Amino acid sequence: MLPPAMRNPPTIVVVAAGQGSRFHGAGHKLTQRLHGDSILSITLGHAMATRLPVFIVTTATLAQTVRDASAKSRFVVLPDAGSPDVPEAGMGTSIAAGVRASADASGWLILPADMPLIQTTTLLAVAAQLPRHPVVFARYRGQRGHPVGFSAALRAELLGLTGDEGARSILLRHSAHGVEIDDPGVLIDIDTEADLARVRESRGQRIAELVERHCS
Repeated sequence: MLPPAMRNPPTIVVVAAGQGSRFHGAGHKLTQRLHGDSILSITLGHAMATRLPVFIVTTATLAQTVRDASAKSRFVVLPDAGSPDVPEAGMGTSIAAGVRASADASGWLILPADMPLIQTTTLLAVAAQLPRHPVVFARYRGQRGHPVGFSAALRAELLGLTGDEGARSILLRHSAHGVEIDDPGVLIDIDTEADLARVRESRGQRIAELVERHCS
């Protein structure tokens, strides 16, 4: 739960602009069905349930999928990777676009759209620590995971991100506070068909066991 004094809450930036080049199944990985819904819809559902502001960064290819998944969300559409308009498209470019579109926020939680197991309570726990720390991340059993939160003090640095490096350069320059979370989903992303198969099989199983398999 967020502190009562946080009248200007952080914005969740859902990054759904990757090509998903490691996924070789039919269609984009974010459109794949998982336990009755698409990966993208599940991730957005967890984000929207926080009642924090949510901004989605996506591409022209996935724009309609985003609209179908959440008609109430605000989003930014970037040209598809490889377009001459965005020669250095990647995670860094997507983060900068999301921050630019919500520049008046008190901070940002960066949530990759391919991590549908991250729980709403995890997002809120990370958000609650942002007033006290410039960088906050979720941690499960000592392992760093997502989301990663950034305070408004780092706005200029976030806006300067480009390419596919993400926010790694910022993390190297600033101390980060880890929030220990009982949510193994903070470590699980879906990049390949094998990843998707493992997550589908996890229904009814302990997610912690899936983490051990995923990270081994």
